[in-house]
Amino acid sequence: MPTKSKNENLRVVLVSTRNPLNIGAVARAMSNFGFDQLCVVNPYEKAFREAKSAVGAADLLAHAKEFPTVAEAVAGCSLVVGTTAVRHRELHHTVRRLEPAARLIKKHSLSNNVALLFGSEKYGLSNDDMSHCNWLLRIPTIDRNISMNLGQAVAVCLYELIREGRTITKEKTTLKLASAEEMERITTLLLDVLHGSGFLKRRQVSDAYARIRRVVRRLNWPERDATVWTGMLRQILWKLRKGGPPEG
Repeated sequence: MPTKSKNENLRVVLVSTRNPLNIGAVARAMSNFGFDQLCVVNPYEKAFREAKSAVGAADLLAHAKEFPTVAEAVAGCSLVVGTTAVRHRELHHTVRRLEPAARLIKKHSLSNNVALLFGSEKYGLSNDDMSHCNWLLRIPTIDRNISMNLGQAVAVCLYELIREGRTITKEKTTLKLASAEEMERITTLLLDVLHGSGFLKRRQVSDAYARIRRVVRRLNWPERDATVWTGMLRQILWKLRKGGPPEG
């Protein structure tokens, strides 16, 4: 069984969970497989910390972190992976099966923080929730019954992350990637620039923020590049506000 040091870079994020017993079941699965970073975003039931389903994981559940937004829950993570059953939804992300997805997550978590997102039992992750993700994973269930219980889905994903397999070694040249918080900062600056330049006035769409966020997430910048882009966008924004939007 892996020690905590091998799993401490991964956090499980539950978004708008409806049943507190499912949160308890998730905590139990995390305890089973050696993960202890549980984050909860806007749970329907505030008394989730008392869930009796968290057998052997009461302490983990008691220390779960609660956040009002997905952006705050994934801050500090340079890889954010959402889970989906796919169904008939139109998705704007790469979707990977669990097995190859787990290999990528394990490799990334050797030197960077990772967030694994699970949506509500009834609706899953919303398009806005997914816009915070770099890509998505799915558990290969059969077509006639593709939906899994939340606790079971988390358990299957975490088992795949810790099961015996090829050892992944940390590369000396691995770059530290920009965190979700830094990418969200760039997204906000870019949106301000697009508003200030008049770009979004000519191309009005209802989900502009989510679309731009997805574009930025796909860039997968190293931390040092994100710092440079933040400075450039701030300079452009300052120039726009000082001189007004460009003509034509």
